Amino acid sequence: MKNLNPEKLTLATRLTQLGRSTQDQRGFVNCPVYRGSTVVFNSVEDLEHSRAEFAYGTLGTPTIKNLEDAWTELAGAAGTVMSPSGLGAVALALMTTLKAGDHLLMPDTVYRPTRSFCDLTLKKFGVTTTYYDPLVGEGIVSLLRPETTTLFLESPGSQTFEIQDVPLMTRIARERGIKTIIDNTWATPVFFQAHRHGCDLSVEAGTKYLSGHSDLLMGMVSANAETWPDLRATYDSMAMLPGAEDCFLALRGLRTLHIRLKEAETRALNIAAWLAEQPEVKTILHPAFESCPGHHLWQRDFTGSTGLFSIILDPAFDKPAVTRLLDGLELFGMGYSWGGFESLIIPFNCRDYRTATQWNEQGATLRLQIGLEDPQDLIADLRAGLDRLHVGG
Repeated sequence: MKNLNPEKLTLATRLTQLGRSTQDQRGFVNCPVYRGSTVVFNSVEDLEHSRAEFAYGTLGTPTIKNLEDAWTELAGAAGTVMSPSGLGAVALALMTTLKAGDHLLMPDTVYRPTRSFCDLTLKKFGVTTTYYDPLVGEGIVSLLRPETTTLFLESPGSQTFEIQDVPLMTRIARERGIKTIIDNTWATPVFFQAHRHGCDLSVEAGTKYLSGHSDLLMGMVSANAETWPDLRATYDSMAMLPGAEDCFLALRGLRTLHIRLKEAETRALNIAAWLAEQPEVKTILHPAFESCPGHHLWQRDFTGSTGLFSIILDPAFDKPAVTRLLDGLELFGMGYSWGGFESLIIPFNCRDYRTATQWNEQGATLRLQIGLEDPQDLIADLRAGLDRLHVGG
């Protein structure tokens, strides 16, 4: 960033500057896409001592490094590695802190593919996972074992948006030499600084808001200074790096990340407030609303909210009615993922796969991703959907 002091710049401005150097790029604004596997050395001595910034393609390229450096500064970390997906980033983080015989604590509200990785892959390699109530707070102490090495957090929780007391739980873990990992995809470092709140590793699915356009898969893991050497060693041993084109798209998405997040925040809050007034809606599960578990912790620790939240419908509406609501929507697509420019909605029921907590809500639950369409058009689409709940009733 030339001679600018990043600490004197606002976040929005920093995002336009990070991860690029017009001097290194021969005057061009953006870093080009570097594709390659082989790096040619100038001499035997250089070859034998790996005297090159990039000794081989699996160790990175200028395109990848620009993205790593940008995310490291944004996250307030010591270093960052990239992966081809958010789940890949979760796996990298867990493989960094775990070994055979270790015990892992995982929130019961965690992203389901993370749960599958624990129950299938980690179990096969001799790691025991205990799922815990995300709202346990200081009670996490009672779940610790001598072999507990890793505490995983996801705040807010997947689908139901419980906010965890991250500073408290990371302090408890650090006092006992336990590493902490957080999935910070919902908030991103724009709205929650995970390392500042005590987390050793922070996982992000760049597939979501960093991409912003539903056209790439990517994951990032950032680390504090203490954990960075282990993370980098794990990453280098697996060579789990994304393609150069995806890194280029992620860098492009970085430039508008702040603007898109702020717009997603505003639109989602407006639509959630409107839904809260509709008689068909029983509860809003949005961290900025008092009805969301852990709302006071969100107020204390977060600087904003994004475009993803859930609602619980009145229990009077059965599955055929909810199906009519969903099938008739014109602007809300039904699809997984989120963070893109388009609005999405999915039904879910977490009753069958949570083991440490019980989901006792009787009403249908829907997760909404609010995109960049006009909010009034989205509200009209939702209102027509809610009206279909009553058809034949």
